[in-house]
Order: sequence, then C-alpha cells, then structure tokens
Amino acid sequence: MSESIDDRVAKAMAHLKATEEAVAQAQVELNAASVTARSADRSVRVAVGAKGELTSLEFLDGKYRSMAASQLAASVLEAANAARAEMARRVVATLDPLTRMTSRGLAPERMGVDWSSIFGSLLAETSVEKGPTPMSRLRDEIHEDEEEPGAPTARGTENKRQKGE
Repeated sequence: MSESIDDRVAKAMAHLKATEEAVAQAQVELNAASVTARSADRSVRVAVGAKGELTSLEFLDGKYRSMAASQLAASVLEAANAARAEMARRVVATLDPLTRMTSRGLAPERMGVDWSSIFGSLLAETSVEKGPTPMSRLRDEIHEDEEEPGAPTARGTENKRQKGE
C-alpha cells in the first residue's frame, strides 16, 4: 500500500523543519567557534574564527625581539595556517552530516559537498598525521638561509653530505 500524497508532504515538511533546525544549530555553534594555534617555535599564538579570519595574534615571551623578520613572518603564517586548517576540519565535521541528509537518510557519497574544492589543500597539507608541511619546509629553508657562512664544522659537513652537496 502506498502512502497518500498528504502523508508524503507531511513527512517532507517534518524533514525540512528538522534540517532547518540542525542548520540553525550548526550556524550558532560555528559563529561561536574559535581555534587557537601556536607556531612550532612557540613564539606566536593566533586565533581564528569559523570563516578562517584571524581574530587574535600574540607574540609570546618576547621571542619576536630576537627573531629576524623572515623568521617571525614564517612563525605567524605557520600558526595562522594551522589554526585555519583546524577550523576548516571543524567546519567540515559540523556541516558534512547536514549536506548528506535526505528524506530517506544519508545521501550517497557523490551527493555530498566536495570540501577540498572549498578549502583547497588546507585540510590535507596541515594535517598533523601527514608529517612535514609546506610551512615547515619554508621554516627550514629560512633557517638555512640565515646561517652565517664560516668554516665548515663536522656537523655542517655531515649535513651537506646527507643532502648530496
């Protein structure tokens, strides 16, 4: 026996109302959300809001006074990108279930939102379990560029040999 059109409309309306309420709740959660991250050298702390906007920037323990401008810039970028990536993951975790809702349950994978097209490589590049990121490579290159030339040491020679120089 099939459902009457009135029953199907009533179910669809109930589902729409539940979806609207879930979306409103997610919006409230995300509007109040904030993520804080520190740079690896612990010289900078930043906070970002749900849209990835920088909401605070702190230079910790006066370390910035002894840092080269390029080092400080790299630390700020590293902390900001880490916070933005964590916020992006939080946004995806909050909204992804809502994008997959249908009147019959979860939508097939192909019907969900392509989060990588929205956030780009931000989600993957800054993932903790993924290892070195472009930002950590940038930091390493900055530190290498700022080394003062001098007589090679055993450690410096060994590093050059490992790099194949």
